[in-house]
Amino acid sequence: MERVSCPLLLLLLLVLLPPPLRASTATAEPAEEEEEEACELDEDGVRCACNFTGPQPAWSSALQCVSALRVEIRGGGRSLDGLLSRVDAVSDPRRYQDVVKTLRLQRLRLGEARVPAPLLAGALRVLGFSRLEELALEDLEVTGTLPPPPPEAAGPALTALSLRNVSWASGGAWLADLQPWLRPGLRALTIAQAPALALACDRVRPLAALTTLDLSDNPALGERGLTSALCPHKFPALRSLALRNAGLQAPGAVCAALANAGAQPGRLDLSHNPLSAAAAPAPPQCVWPAKLTSLNLSSAGLKQVPKGLPAQLSELDLSGNQLDRAPLPGELPTVGNLSLHGNPFLEPGALKPQEDIKTSGVGPAWALSPLAVGVSGTLALLQGARRFA
Repeated sequence: MERVSCPLLLLLLLVLLPPPLRASTATAEPAEEEEEEACELDEDGVRCACNFTGPQPAWSSALQCVSALRVEIRGGGRSLDGLLSRVDAVSDPRRYQDVVKTLRLQRLRLGEARVPAPLLAGALRVLGFSRLEELALEDLEVTGTLPPPPPEAAGPALTALSLRNVSWASGGAWLADLQPWLRPGLRALTIAQAPALALACDRVRPLAALTTLDLSDNPALGERGLTSALCPHKFPALRSLALRNAGLQAPGAVCAALANAGAQPGRLDLSHNPLSAAAAPAPPQCVWPAKLTSLNLSSAGLKQVPKGLPAQLSELDLSGNQLDRAPLPGELPTVGNLSLHGNPFLEPGALKPQEDIKTSGVGPAWALSPLAVGVSGTLALLQGARRFA
Protein backbone atom coordinates (compact mmCIF):
# COMPACT_ATOMS: atom_id res chain seq x y z
CA MET A 1 0.00 0.00 0.00
CA GLU A 2 1.19 3.52 -0.75
CA ARG A 3 2.74 5.30 2.17
CA VAL A 4 0.41 7.71 3.97
CA SER A 5 1.06 11.42 3.39
CA CYS A 6 -0.96 13.13 6.13
CA PRO A 7 0.98 16.10 7.48
CA LEU A 8 -1.80 17.40 9.68
CA LEU A 9 -3.25 14.30 11.31
CA LEU A 10 -0.36 11.85 11.38
CA LEU A 11 -0.35 12.20 15.14
CA LEU A 12 -3.81 10.63 15.16
CA LEU A 13 -3.26 7.89 12.58
CA LEU A 14 -2.80 5.15 15.14
CA VAL A 15 -6.27 5.81 16.50
CA LEU A 16 -8.16 7.29 13.56
CA LEU A 17 -7.39 5.05 10.61
CA PRO A 18 -8.46 1.47 9.94
CA PRO A 19 -5.99 -1.23 11.07
CA PRO A 20 -4.51 -1.97 7.59
CA LEU A 21 -3.64 1.67 7.06
CA ARG A 22 -2.24 2.03 10.56
CA ALA A 23 0.01 -0.93 9.91
CA SER A 24 1.15 0.64 6.66
CA THR A 25 2.13 3.78 8.54
CA ALA A 26 4.01 1.93 11.23
CA THR A 27 5.95 -0.17 8.74
CA ALA A 28 6.72 2.53 6.25
CA GLU A 29 9.84 2.19 4.21
CA PRO A 30 12.99 3.80 5.57
CA ALA A 31 13.15 7.53 4.92
CA GLU A 32 14.92 8.55 1.76
CA GLU A 33 18.18 10.41 2.12
CA GLU A 34 16.65 13.75 1.13
CA GLU A 35 14.01 13.50 3.83
CA GLU A 36 14.58 15.57 6.93
CA GLU A 37 13.22 15.16 10.41
CA ALA A 38 10.18 17.43 10.53
CA CYS A 39 9.34 17.05 14.23
CA GLU A 40 11.25 17.89 17.36
CA LEU A 41 10.42 16.88 20.92
CA ASP A 42 11.91 18.99 23.68
CA GLU A 43 14.12 17.48 26.34
CA ASP A 44 11.34 17.44 28.92
CA GLY A 45 8.96 15.65 26.58
CA VAL A 46 6.40 18.41 27.05
CA ARG A 47 6.33 20.20 23.70
CA CYS A 48 6.58 18.68 20.23
CA ALA A 49 6.63 20.79 17.07
CA CYS A 50 6.33 19.52 13.50
CA ASN A 51 6.86 21.54 10.34
CA PHE A 52 6.12 19.63 7.15
CA THR A 53 7.08 22.38 4.72
CA GLY A 54 9.86 20.51 2.93
CA PRO A 55 9.31 18.69 -0.37
CA GLN A 56 10.14 15.32 1.18
CA PRO A 57 9.31 15.55 4.89
CA ALA A 58 9.65 12.49 7.10
CA TRP A 59 6.04 11.89 8.08
CA SER A 60 6.94 9.15 10.53
CA SER A 61 8.82 11.65 12.69
CA ALA A 62 5.45 12.84 14.02
CA LEU A 63 5.07 9.59 15.94
CA GLN A 64 7.44 10.92 18.59
CA CYS A 65 4.76 13.51 19.46
CA VAL A 66 2.36 10.97 20.96
CA SER A 67 3.96 11.43 24.39
CA ALA A 68 3.88 15.26 24.42
CA LEU A 69 1.47 17.53 26.29
CA ARG A 70 1.66 20.35 23.75
CA VAL A 71 1.80 19.56 20.05
CA GLU A 72 2.11 21.89 17.06
CA ILE A 73 1.79 20.50 13.53
CA ARG A 74 2.09 22.63 10.39
CA GLY A 75 1.23 21.04 7.08
CA GLY A 76 3.18 23.23 4.70
CA GLY A 77 0.06 24.25 2.80
CA ARG A 78 -0.73 20.71 1.68
CA SER A 79 -4.20 19.48 0.78
CA LEU A 80 -5.62 16.52 2.67
CA ASP A 81 -8.44 15.94 0.18
CA GLY A 82 -6.86 12.76 -1.12
CA LEU A 83 -6.93 11.22 2.33
CA LEU A 84 -10.71 10.99 2.35
CA SER A 85 -10.61 8.05 -0.04
CA ARG A 86 -8.41 6.15 2.43
CA VAL A 87 -10.05 7.15 5.71
CA ASP A 88 -13.51 6.41 7.03
CA ALA A 89 -13.91 9.66 8.93
CA VAL A 90 -17.37 8.74 10.23
CA SER A 91 -16.54 5.24 11.43
CA ASP A 92 -17.03 4.46 15.11
CA PRO A 93 -13.74 5.33 16.87
CA ARG A 94 -14.75 3.88 20.23
CA ARG A 95 -12.63 0.82 19.60
CA TYR A 96 -9.62 3.14 19.89
CA GLN A 97 -10.75 5.08 22.94
CA ASP A 98 -8.53 3.20 25.39
CA VAL A 99 -5.49 4.10 23.31
CA VAL A 100 -6.51 7.74 22.95
CA LYS A 101 -7.11 8.08 26.69
CA THR A 102 -3.48 7.20 27.35
CA LEU A 103 -2.28 10.26 25.39
CA ARG A 104 -1.01 13.16 27.50
CA LEU A 105 -2.09 15.67 24.88
CA GLN A 106 -3.57 18.86 26.37
CA ARG A 107 -2.82 21.56 23.78
CA LEU A 108 -2.92 21.03 20.03
CA ARG A 109 -2.10 23.56 17.31
CA LEU A 110 -2.77 22.65 13.67
CA GLY A 111 -1.97 24.85 10.72
CA GLU A 112 -1.21 25.41 7.06
CA ALA A 113 -3.35 22.85 5.29
CA ARG A 114 -6.49 22.36 3.21
CA VAL A 115 -8.75 20.09 5.25
CA PRO A 116 -12.01 18.44 4.17
CA ALA A 117 -14.71 19.10 6.76
CA PRO A 118 -15.53 15.37 7.23
CA LEU A 119 -11.89 14.72 8.07
CA LEU A 120 -11.89 17.51 10.65
CA ALA A 121 -15.09 16.08 12.13
CA GLY A 122 -13.49 12.65 12.39
CA ALA A 123 -10.48 14.10 14.18
CA LEU A 124 -12.70 15.97 16.65
CA ARG A 125 -14.62 12.80 17.35
CA VAL A 126 -11.43 10.92 18.15
CA LEU A 127 -10.18 13.79 20.29
CA GLY A 128 -13.36 13.46 22.31
CA PHE A 129 -11.67 10.56 24.10
CA SER A 130 -8.54 12.57 24.82
CA ARG A 131 -7.51 15.02 27.54
CA LEU A 132 -7.33 17.88 25.06
CA GLU A 133 -8.21 21.24 26.63
CA GLU A 134 -6.95 23.82 24.12
CA LEU A 135 -7.20 23.65 20.32
CA ALA A 136 -5.78 26.21 17.89
CA LEU A 137 -6.38 26.16 14.13
CA GLU A 138 -4.26 28.49 12.00
CA ASP A 139 -4.01 29.16 8.26
CA LEU A 140 -6.50 26.45 7.36
CA GLU A 141 -9.01 26.13 4.56
CA VAL A 142 -11.89 23.88 5.59
CA THR A 143 -13.66 22.55 2.51
CA GLY A 144 -17.13 21.09 2.42
CA THR A 145 -19.63 21.10 5.27
CA LEU A 146 -19.27 19.54 8.67
CA PRO A 147 -21.70 16.63 8.92
CA PRO A 148 -24.03 16.37 11.92
CA PRO A 149 -22.43 14.20 14.59
CA PRO A 150 -23.89 10.78 15.37
CA PRO A 151 -26.15 10.76 18.45
CA GLU A 152 -23.52 9.00 20.58
CA ALA A 153 -20.62 11.18 19.47
CA ALA A 154 -18.97 13.60 21.88
CA GLY A 155 -16.16 15.90 20.86
CA PRO A 156 -13.34 17.24 23.01
CA ALA A 157 -14.11 19.08 26.24
CA LEU A 158 -12.27 22.24 25.21
CA THR A 159 -11.76 25.17 27.53
CA ALA A 160 -10.13 27.31 24.82
CA LEU A 161 -10.57 27.43 21.03
CA SER A 162 -8.49 29.71 18.82
CA LEU A 163 -8.91 30.25 15.07
CA ARG A 164 -6.57 32.44 13.03
CA ASN A 165 -6.99 32.84 9.28
CA VAL A 166 -9.39 29.92 8.98
CA SER A 167 -11.79 29.93 6.04
CA TRP A 168 -14.91 27.78 5.96
CA ALA A 169 -16.85 26.66 2.92
CA SER A 170 -19.99 27.00 5.04
CA GLY A 171 -19.36 30.74 5.50
CA GLY A 172 -20.96 32.30 8.55
CA ALA A 173 -22.63 29.02 9.53
CA TRP A 174 -19.31 27.52 10.62
CA LEU A 175 -19.79 28.16 14.34
CA ALA A 176 -23.27 26.65 14.35
CA ASP A 177 -21.92 23.61 12.45
CA LEU A 178 -18.92 23.25 14.77
CA GLN A 179 -20.75 23.51 18.09
CA PRO A 180 -22.32 20.01 17.96
CA TRP A 181 -18.81 18.56 17.62
CA LEU A 182 -17.65 20.17 20.87
CA ARG A 183 -18.78 19.47 24.39
CA PRO A 184 -20.31 22.36 26.34
CA GLY A 185 -17.95 24.25 28.63
CA LEU A 186 -15.87 26.38 26.27
CA ARG A 187 -14.55 29.32 28.30
CA ALA A 188 -12.36 31.23 25.81
CA LEU A 189 -12.90 31.81 22.07
CA THR A 190 -10.43 33.67 19.84
CA ILE A 191 -11.15 34.47 16.19
CA ALA A 192 -8.54 36.45 14.24
CA GLN A 193 -8.02 37.30 10.58
CA ALA A 194 -11.40 35.84 9.75
CA PRO A 195 -12.65 36.28 6.16
CA ALA A 196 -16.05 37.16 7.61
CA LEU A 197 -17.59 37.28 11.06
CA ALA A 198 -21.26 37.56 10.14
CA LEU A 199 -22.39 34.46 12.02
CA ALA A 200 -25.62 32.58 11.46
CA CYS A 201 -26.88 33.81 14.83
CA ASP A 202 -30.26 32.10 14.56
CA ARG A 203 -28.47 28.74 14.54
CA VAL A 204 -25.77 29.46 17.13
CA ARG A 205 -26.40 27.95 20.52
CA PRO A 206 -25.77 30.07 23.63
CA LEU A 207 -22.17 29.74 24.82
CA ALA A 208 -23.17 29.48 28.45
CA ALA A 209 -19.65 29.06 29.90
CA LEU A 210 -17.79 31.51 27.63
CA THR A 211 -16.16 34.24 29.72
CA THR A 212 -13.52 35.49 27.24
CA LEU A 213 -14.15 36.49 23.62
CA ASP A 214 -11.27 37.86 21.54
CA LEU A 215 -12.09 39.27 18.10
CA SER A 216 -8.81 41.17 17.75
CA ASP A 217 -6.84 41.41 14.50
CA ASN A 218 -9.90 41.64 12.28
CA PRO A 219 -9.30 45.10 10.77
CA ALA A 220 -12.25 44.79 8.38
CA LEU A 221 -14.72 44.09 11.19
CA GLY A 222 -15.87 47.63 11.97
CA GLU A 223 -18.94 48.61 13.93
CA ARG A 224 -21.40 46.89 11.58
CA GLY A 225 -19.42 43.68 11.58
CA LEU A 226 -19.22 43.76 15.37
CA THR A 227 -23.00 43.90 15.59
CA SER A 228 -23.21 40.83 13.33
CA ALA A 229 -20.54 38.95 15.29
CA LEU A 230 -22.03 39.59 18.74
CA CYS A 231 -25.04 37.35 18.40
CA PRO A 232 -27.80 38.58 20.73
CA HIS A 233 -28.04 36.70 24.02
CA LYS A 234 -25.47 34.05 23.02
CA PHE A 235 -22.78 35.19 25.49
CA PRO A 236 -24.52 35.34 28.88
CA ALA A 237 -21.34 34.76 30.94
CA LEU A 238 -19.02 37.09 29.00
CA ARG A 239 -16.53 38.88 31.27
CA SER A 240 -13.76 40.00 28.91
CA LEU A 241 -14.11 41.26 25.33
CA ALA A 242 -11.00 42.10 23.27
CA LEU A 243 -11.41 44.10 20.06
CA ARG A 244 -7.86 45.24 19.32
CA ASN A 245 -7.18 46.26 15.72
CA ALA A 246 -10.76 45.60 14.68
CA GLY A 247 -11.39 48.63 12.46
CA LEU A 248 -13.46 50.41 15.11
CA GLN A 249 -13.79 54.20 15.11
CA ALA A 250 -16.54 55.08 17.57
CA PRO A 251 -16.65 53.82 21.17
CA GLY A 252 -20.32 54.81 21.17
CA ALA A 253 -21.07 52.32 18.40
CA VAL A 254 -19.41 49.61 20.48
CA CYS A 255 -21.75 50.52 23.33
CA ALA A 256 -24.69 50.07 20.97
CA ALA A 257 -23.41 46.68 19.78
CA LEU A 258 -23.01 45.47 23.37
CA ALA A 259 -26.51 46.65 24.21
CA ASN A 260 -27.93 44.89 21.15
CA ALA A 261 -26.19 41.64 22.16
CA GLY A 262 -27.18 41.90 25.79
CA ALA A 263 -23.51 41.36 26.71
CA GLN A 264 -22.12 42.50 30.06
CA PRO A 265 -18.32 42.34 29.92
CA GLY A 266 -16.32 43.66 32.84
CA ARG A 267 -13.24 44.30 30.70
CA LEU A 268 -13.29 45.87 27.23
CA ASP A 269 -10.16 46.30 25.10
CA LEU A 270 -10.50 48.75 22.20
CA SER A 271 -6.78 49.47 21.85
CA HIS A 272 -4.98 49.74 18.48
CA ASN A 273 -8.13 50.92 16.69
CA PRO A 274 -8.38 54.17 14.67
CA LEU A 275 -10.65 55.74 17.28
CA SER A 276 -11.86 59.27 16.79
CA ALA A 277 -12.90 61.65 19.54
CA ALA A 278 -15.04 63.42 16.94
CA ALA A 279 -17.05 60.27 16.27
CA ALA A 280 -20.62 60.32 17.44
CA PRO A 281 -20.93 59.43 21.13
CA ALA A 282 -23.09 56.61 22.34
CA PRO A 283 -26.74 57.31 21.59
CA PRO A 284 -28.65 58.62 24.62
CA GLN A 285 -30.62 55.41 24.88
CA CYS A 286 -27.42 53.32 25.00
CA VAL A 287 -26.29 52.39 28.49
CA TRP A 288 -22.81 50.95 28.91
CA PRO A 289 -22.76 47.55 30.64
CA ALA A 290 -23.19 47.98 34.38
CA LYS A 291 -20.43 45.44 35.01
CA LEU A 292 -17.87 47.28 32.85
CA THR A 293 -14.98 48.35 35.12
CA SER A 294 -11.94 48.31 32.82
CA LEU A 295 -11.68 50.10 29.46
CA ASN A 296 -8.53 50.08 27.30
CA LEU A 297 -8.27 52.88 24.72
CA SER A 298 -4.49 52.80 24.37
CA SER A 299 -2.59 53.28 21.09
CA ALA A 300 -5.74 54.46 19.33
CA GLY A 301 -4.44 57.73 17.86
CA LEU A 302 -6.70 59.81 20.10
CA LYS A 303 -6.03 63.55 20.24
CA GLN A 304 -8.88 64.11 22.70
CA VAL A 305 -10.77 61.99 25.17
CA PRO A 306 -13.85 60.56 23.40
CA LYS A 307 -17.25 61.69 24.61
CA GLY A 308 -19.86 59.36 25.99
CA LEU A 309 -17.55 57.04 27.93
CA PRO A 310 -18.92 55.10 30.90
CA ALA A 311 -19.56 57.37 33.86
CA GLN A 312 -17.46 55.32 36.29
CA LEU A 313 -14.55 52.92 35.82
CA SER A 314 -11.95 51.24 37.97
CA GLU A 315 -9.37 51.37 35.14
CA LEU A 316 -9.07 53.58 32.08
CA ASP A 317 -6.04 53.22 29.79
CA LEU A 318 -5.36 56.19 27.50
CA SER A 319 -1.65 55.51 27.12
CA GLY A 320 0.20 55.75 23.82
CA ASN A 321 -2.23 58.22 22.24
CA GLN A 322 -1.73 61.73 20.80
CA LEU A 323 -3.09 63.83 23.67
CA ASP A 324 -1.28 67.19 23.58
CA ARG A 325 -2.75 68.44 26.85
CA ALA A 326 -3.89 67.00 30.12
CA PRO A 327 -7.51 65.84 30.01
CA LEU A 328 -9.90 68.14 31.80
CA PRO A 329 -11.86 66.66 34.71
CA GLY A 330 -15.14 67.03 32.85
CA GLU A 331 -13.77 64.96 29.97
CA LEU A 332 -13.06 61.94 32.13
CA PRO A 333 -15.24 59.44 33.93
CA THR A 334 -14.80 58.88 37.63
CA VAL A 335 -11.85 56.53 37.52
CA GLY A 336 -9.65 54.88 40.10
CA ASN A 337 -6.63 54.01 37.96
CA LEU A 338 -5.87 56.22 34.96
CA SER A 339 -2.99 55.43 32.58
CA LEU A 340 -1.72 58.33 30.45
CA HIS A 341 1.93 57.51 29.77
CA GLY A 342 3.19 57.77 26.22
CA ASN A 343 1.18 60.90 25.34
CA PRO A 344 2.95 63.99 23.93
CA PHE A 345 1.85 66.30 26.77
CA LEU A 346 3.87 64.20 29.23
CA GLU A 347 7.12 64.65 27.35
CA PRO A 348 9.75 66.71 29.21
CA GLY A 349 8.84 70.40 29.12
CA ALA A 350 5.41 69.80 27.64
CA LEU A 351 3.43 70.66 30.81
CA LYS A 352 2.71 74.42 30.95
CA PRO A 353 1.74 76.33 34.13
CA GLN A 354 -1.22 77.97 32.40
CA GLU A 355 -2.85 74.63 31.70
CA ASP A 356 -5.94 74.31 33.85
CA ILE A 357 -5.90 70.80 35.22
CA LYS A 358 -7.61 71.49 38.52
CA THR A 359 -10.18 69.02 39.69
CA SER A 360 -13.76 70.07 40.25
CA GLY A 361 -16.13 69.08 42.97
CA VAL A 362 -18.10 66.86 40.64
CA GLY A 363 -15.26 65.53 38.54
CA PRO A 364 -12.88 62.73 39.48
CA ALA A 365 -10.05 63.61 41.84
CA TRP A 366 -7.53 61.77 39.68
CA ALA A 367 -5.08 64.70 39.55
CA LEU A 368 -4.52 64.62 43.29
CA SER A 369 -4.94 60.95 44.11
CA PRO A 370 -2.17 58.34 44.13
CA LEU A 371 -4.76 55.94 42.68
CA ALA A 372 -4.45 57.86 39.43
CA VAL A 373 -0.90 56.70 38.87
CA GLY A 374 -1.78 53.74 36.71
CA VAL A 375 1.76 53.43 35.36
CA SER A 376 5.00 55.35 35.76
CA GLY A 377 5.01 58.54 33.73
CA THR A 378 1.75 59.93 35.05
CA LEU A 379 3.50 60.92 38.28
CA ALA A 380 5.16 63.91 36.61
CA LEU A 381 1.76 65.22 35.61
CA LEU A 382 0.36 64.77 39.08
CA GLN A 383 3.26 66.51 40.76
CA GLY A 384 2.89 69.42 38.34
CA ALA A 385 -0.81 69.57 39.06
CA ARG A 386 -0.13 70.02 42.75
CA ARG A 387 2.23 72.91 42.10
CA PHE A 388 -0.27 74.83 39.99
CA ALA A 389 -3.49 73.89 41.82
